[in-house]
Amino acid sequence: MKKSDRIISVVVLSVLVFLVIVLYTAGLSNKSGRSVRGGSNLIAIIELNGMILTPEKFIEEFQKFAKRRDIRGIVLRINSPGGDVAASQEIYSAVKRVRDSGKPVVASIGSAGASGAYLVALGANKIVANPGSITGSIGVIIDFPVVVNLMKKIGIEMKVVKSGEYKDVGSPFKQLEESDRAHLKNVVDDLQSQFVDVVVNERHLPKNNLVEIADGRIFTGSQAVQLGLIDTLGTLEDAITLTGRLAGMTQKPETVISKKKKKSLLDLLFSDVEEVASMTTQTPAIEYLWK
Repeated sequence: MKKSDRIISVVVLSVLVFLVIVLYTAGLSNKSGRSVRGGSNLIAIIELNGMILTPEKFIEEFQKFAKRRDIRGIVLRINSPGGDVAASQEIYSAVKRVRDSGKPVVASIGSAGASGAYLVALGANKIVANPGSITGSIGVIIDFPVVVNLMKKIGIEMKVVKSGEYKDVGSPFKQLEESDRAHLKNVVDDLQSQFVDVVVNERHLPKNNLVEIADGRIFTGSQAVQLGLIDTLGTLEDAITLTGRLAGMTQKPETVISKKKKKSLLDLLFSDVEEVASMTTQTPAIEYLWK
């Protein structure tokens, strides 16, 4: 090989190595969720999508961004019909803690932010929704299948030994007696009272007025503004601008979103097993959920 050819080869190899380093560094930056441009004018966008089943992953992600000093505020982008009662309450508390720490949080409701998802939004400083967003659905639901008649038809009988009268309330293997129904209604009423109290305290609404509409009905964004359930109508961009204003920014905010890891086929098949299991094993299901 000629000397000139060797020089060209070294130059080309050096350029390729440089490009690989640059791309790898950029990939690390994107995986960490940081803005490519950096700076301290950052607003984080954290998404809450789908049915709320377990709170741990969302809270971990939310707290990770909340602790970053370069992030001045958080937009909580919601597209959810709600879900598990306790999970919704835990996420609401996590959002509220960040708000109370002084870092502004603005909830931006996309297609839907109803029931448990609306409860989560109450933890933010402000709630923004589109005119056609679905919200509200302030209520509790318990549902479970009853397969007693089917079991009789196929000749199966479930034997139960229990420590108390109500130990198997909600079991799909027994008929729902009136005493069982009354017991579950007491639980529903207590959870409903908890939900209503949060709305009253966070939205500063008269309890008597709220009770009249807290019957599970849904509202559009336009209706919710009139009722005082949300603060203003607007898009995601409007929510970002509002967050920047609450954070005292004088320039247009830059946004940062945590990048989702690419999943292999095995990941798709076996990820979130605990969430799927919780859906199939929790009987009866007690939910803040718009159905």
